[in-house]
Amino acid sequence: MNDFLTIVRNNPPFAAAAVIAAVGIATIATVYYFQYVMLLAPCPLCLEQRIAFYFSIPLAVLLLLGANHGASRKVLLLGFLAIALAMLWNTGLSAYHAGVEWKWWQGPTDCSGPINTLGSTRDLMNQLQRISLVRCDEAAWRLFGISMAGYDAFVSFGLAVVAAWGARSSMARE
Repeated sequence: MNDFLTIVRNNPPFAAAAVIAAVGIATIATVYYFQYVMLLAPCPLCLEQRIAFYFSIPLAVLLLLGANHGASRKVLLLGFLAIALAMLWNTGLSAYHAGVEWKWWQGPTDCSGPINTLGSTRDLMNQLQRISLVRCDEAAWRLFGISMAGYDAFVSFGLAVVAAWGARSSMARE
């Protein structure tokens, strides 16, 4: 623990990148566990929420390497700002998804609710091809009343804060 605190004091961008990469990998590993071991298929919004992690994890690993090998302040700053923006976007998307699950607002028509208008046969076929069997408005799993989308909102916001700290601390580097 003392070694980690020493790293945080001596190289905050390195520590921020390490936290983002580790928490991001743990988050993706968790959703893959639920998908492939617990057999809880993700809905379209769940899959969209993963994109921010697919972007942020490799970038955090690159920042981790750069912070340890003398990358410029500007490169570190831009990398952390990109992660912060991606995670803030994902926070909003996750909160929206959680709201859809709680029926606070309506979700996308391709994964929330019935087909209201059938129209012509061609329209019906198009709707059937776009429809998801996994619904976005029904939480497949909850812990303490919070769904995976709700937890993703917390994790994404936390990572956005860590990325902002990394950006701020990269500006203080010499």
